[in-house]
Amino acid sequence: MTLVQKIKDIEEEMAKTQKNKATSNHLGILKAKLAKYKRELLIPKGGGGGGGEGFDVSKTGDARIGLIGFPSVGKSTLLNKLTGTFSEVASYEFTTLTCVPGIIYYQGAKIQLLDLPGIIEGAKDGKGRGRQVIAVGRTCDLICIVLDASRPVTHKELIEKELDGFGIRLNKEPPNITFKQKDKGGVNYSHTVPQSTLDLETVRSVLNEYRIHNADVCLRCDATFDDLIDVVEGNRVYIKCIFVLNKIDQISMEELDLLDRMPHYVPISAHSEWNLDSMLEKCWEYLDLIRIYTKPKGQIPDYNHPIVMRRNRSTVEDFCNRIHNTLAKQMKYALVWGASAKHNPQKVGKDHQLLDEDIVQIVKR
Repeated sequence: MTLVQKIKDIEEEMAKTQKNKATSNHLGILKAKLAKYKRELLIPKGGGGGGGEGFDVSKTGDARIGLIGFPSVGKSTLLNKLTGTFSEVASYEFTTLTCVPGIIYYQGAKIQLLDLPGIIEGAKDGKGRGRQVIAVGRTCDLICIVLDASRPVTHKELIEKELDGFGIRLNKEPPNITFKQKDKGGVNYSHTVPQSTLDLETVRSVLNEYRIHNADVCLRCDATFDDLIDVVEGNRVYIKCIFVLNKIDQISMEELDLLDRMPHYVPISAHSEWNLDSMLEKCWEYLDLIRIYTKPKGQIPDYNHPIVMRRNRSTVEDFCNRIHNTLAKQMKYALVWGASAKHNPQKVGKDHQLLDEDIVQIVKR
């Protein structure tokens, strides 16, 4: 029996099984088996031989955004309008057959935008070029799922399912679970908050599917089977996502009002260049980037070329490393002007947390 057939059989069994307390353990084991088979399908055993032509696009700029969607939803038109990069546009499907990169300059940041070929249902199982498309999607800092407003909204759920099957979790945080394998001692289970789904027996049954008999598991959130499986698999990526609803010039205002209830979405018309500014603003918000301006001693700050950093990695030490990897060692202290300073300028050390549009002057030893 092939892996695809095994996956299909498990999915059918899960669909038939009623969800209640009595069957939750059985469903958890099925989910673990399903995750294991899907991983084997995506990463074949042996690893030898060519995997076909991939999309070799080097990561450049301060962030990377991937445009993912079904064929002919307007991804190439959107890339052309935002970056000025030519990506072939036509009314027939599968016009784009490889990954086309472009660059957006926004708020002083250089952002790489990727126009990926259209994916089809079953991409996660290797249909079409879906495997390469979604593999590039894993390397993105933000995914924009481009939807055609004139087509069914179910397309959104289909693409989410394809990405989920490839280990991409959209607009989710990693579960607060500590998992550590060990050589002996059995399964040591603990939790810091009440659990509605998992207990020692269910955790053991999931770990048995992976032939793990000795491990420390600590749950710091009300975890589900899926959360535990994601942590055990260890290859999941958690990426922010925006649903870009294109071709709104082809639907009525009533339909647009209904679609407006969708979370994480922005309506646009790439062809008519409607609302592209709002899309860029939302992308900037979801990327969560900040700009830090440099100030050489005795000179005015350089407002034209900011150092762009992630908000969660924005200490003075991170700032030094963005400029040069030896600068942090040479630094004596830094002078900071702006929102993060208690007074202007404030003398700070390496651990000082910077905020958007701060001005920094590094004083060397």
